[in-house]
Amino acid sequence: MIDLTTQYLGMTLAHPIVASASPLSDSLDKIRRLEDHEIAAIVLPSLFEEQLELESASVGSDLSRGAEAFPESLCYFPELGTYNLGPDGYLELIFNSKAAVRVPVIASLNVVSRGGWIRYAKEIEQAGADAIELNLYSLESDPDRDAASLEKEYCDLVAAITRSVRLPVAVKLSPFYTAIANFARQLDGNGARGLVLFNRFYQPDFDVEALEVVPKLNLSHAGELLLRLHWAAVLSGRVKCDLAVTGGIHSATDIVKSVMAGASVTMMTSALLQNGLEHIGRTRCDLDRWLVDHEYESLTQMRGSMSQRNVGDPGAFERGNYMRVLSSYTLKEIRRD
Repeated sequence: MIDLTTQYLGMTLAHPIVASASPLSDSLDKIRRLEDHEIAAIVLPSLFEEQLELESASVGSDLSRGAEAFPESLCYFPELGTYNLGPDGYLELIFNSKAAVRVPVIASLNVVSRGGWIRYAKEIEQAGADAIELNLYSLESDPDRDAASLEKEYCDLVAAITRSVRLPVAVKLSPFYTAIANFARQLDGNGARGLVLFNRFYQPDFDVEALEVVPKLNLSHAGELLLRLHWAAVLSGRVKCDLAVTGGIHSATDIVKSVMAGASVTMMTSALLQNGLEHIGRTRCDLDRWLVDHEYESLTQMRGSMSQRNVGDPGAFERGNYMRVLSSYTLKEIRRD
């Protein structure tokens, strides 16, 4: 029998398919449904730092009051008061979920600064969460803010939170840092137990008729996986913390590639929104079949087998491969009518 179990953040999961933070897990009923379809673990929707600011300022549902404190944030997140249950409701969801399901429940916090996260991380721990995922979703637009100071601030935040709770903490990263490998190692050294690769930035679009900037959401596609594979393969064996791949996970083959790159788990949302929760079981069966067909006994056996440290040509992950890829493409002769 094939062993699909995997270790993530100190937890033993039945298989590597995890539900990433999304509306699919924003209520107890939905969380139960995910467990019924045999998801390995569940990440709750992100609680935003701006929501804590709203609560601490006693703003309530009137989002216009206090807008001078963080107008850009309110512009990006115009419905923070009703985005999810809010800080108190979030703690209640964690508590009720842990009483209702057996699979691990991971809280997701979308952070920018230290703020009130130390206190709130302790409350999340008390509510019963199995782990915390820190989502470093920052849209830094200040030209006077340098990369080193931003990274140090994040490392200090991670260190402060990991010192304040016993829960394992994973950090969800953006792919846009200038030295990802170095930053990952710093986060590893400051207590992160996992790195989630990568955040998907939801960029606004332009309505050229109304002359407005409007939000736009596009679900992920398998092509997005390549960037994640690249960095999982580069980081595998170079950091102690576990690696998770999110963004572009749609099939068992995507999971195989991610594990070969070095990932412990793969996180899925878009494929579930498109295909229904039954897709979890189908993908798990496909994964089991792939391992049998290729004579693997366990997921662990193939983890990291395609990482940069283990492949025959490590340069495939570096600059030299850029020229090789370009030269490999030949334009087909255009047929004339």
